Amino acid sequence: MEDLQKLTPRQIVVELDKHIIGQKKAKKSVAIALRNRWRRLQSPPGLREEIMPNNIIMIGPTGVGKTEIARRLSRLAHAPFIKVEASKFTEVGYVGRDVESIIRDLTDLAVSMIRSEKTAAVQKQAEQSANERLLDLLFPATPRRRRSAATVAEDGGAAEDAEERMRRTREKLRTQLADGRLEDRLVELDVSADAIPMMQIISPAGIEELGVNLQDMLGGMLPKKVKRRKMTIAEARKYLAQEEAQKLIDMDQAIREAVSRVENSGIVFLDEIDKVAGEKSSVGPDISREGVQRDLLPVVEGTNVLTKYGMVKTDHVLFIASGAFHVSKPSDLIPELQGRFPIRVELSSLTAEDFVRILTEPENALIKQYVALLETEGVQLIFTKDAIEEIARIASEVNERTENIGARRLHTVMTALLEDILFDAPDSNLKKIEINKEHVRDRLKDIVADEDLSRYIL
Repeated sequence: MEDLQKLTPRQIVVELDKHIIGQKKAKKSVAIALRNRWRRLQSPPGLREEIMPNNIIMIGPTGVGKTEIARRLSRLAHAPFIKVEASKFTEVGYVGRDVESIIRDLTDLAVSMIRSEKTAAVQKQAEQSANERLLDLLFPATPRRRRSAATVAEDGGAAEDAEERMRRTREKLRTQLADGRLEDRLVELDVSADAIPMMQIISPAGIEELGVNLQDMLGGMLPKKVKRRKMTIAEARKYLAQEEAQKLIDMDQAIREAVSRVENSGIVFLDEIDKVAGEKSSVGPDISREGVQRDLLPVVEGTNVLTKYGMVKTDHVLFIASGAFHVSKPSDLIPELQGRFPIRVELSSLTAEDFVRILTEPENALIKQYVALLETEGVQLIFTKDAIEEIARIASEVNERTENIGARRLHTVMTALLEDILFDAPDSNLKKIEINKEHVRDRLKDIVADEDLSRYIL
């Protein structure tokens, strides 16, 4: 949450602008929602629990940036984030996933996130411990024996000389290890054998992924299986560093932090919410539409969900729902669920001008990606301004004539345009390729002219 203190809503929008073109209204809404999470944690403790998140419904066609806005938002907040499709859940009593599994999956992700952060924090110390263990493998230290003064006098200090030589040898090996001169030397290491498979537990809500390891259940009753493997020093260091890092991490504390992070800053992106909107049908696969909404309601509203890490409260988890709402509309959702999504934002369809900006402006722009890919082959790929405008025009035209899939159409157009170049690049002697408007037209004219072909290829 310290990062959110530095990020004002205006700065959040600036960060989102680096990756997503347009959609100012949606960016403004999510920026306010994100900042409000930090504001809540700064409020008086008594009031803090009463401040509920303003969940958001984003309405707009596919490919306009709904998912990307939510994903980038979670990265800015360093928050646990999960994207799920509402249509894959079914009403309790039918075969399918239970909606509470959303929170279980989110908690699993949070635990992995905290573990990674804590591993990074102790990595240096873990690598030092791993190097000491590697030294023991290369040159085991002889335990110091107790000797009486008379014994020392008898051998004339020979034992001390031997120990001094061993110490010097060990220091030489430590230096060589630090300089990377022993990376290819082989050592034998005891590694854990494959873990015992996880069991599935039938929970009150249905069959869920409450995995329980037999080794954990039986504690020390089952000895850990190990096998001896030969590996290089470089491989062994990675393995030993992981082992040492796990010893340095307090997993109980990590789990507590993960649960707290889910409860206070978790973000759930519910895609295709429109697919469960509408009246309950008497036949066919739509039978559980309204049932899914009613099952979602307590999770969105705030409840306790049982996970393998304990109870997790969902009162302050931020839910961002999205859907095209071509057939249904947000008012077709049950009134109780509508009330839990007070903020509604409509995202606009993308134009040819937007496509030009998408191709060039973001840090991960599609043209920058293809230029980087061909640089690995020693080929410099150059797009002229008119070529980029022509690609954008064709993508926009195909979207209008066929299904509108937004910015995803640029991927299909670029793939068709650069297919031969990407195929021939390793065997070609060309070091520089320029793509201009004429090249784009010649390459794509047949596909665009034939509507059936463009439906099939683009």
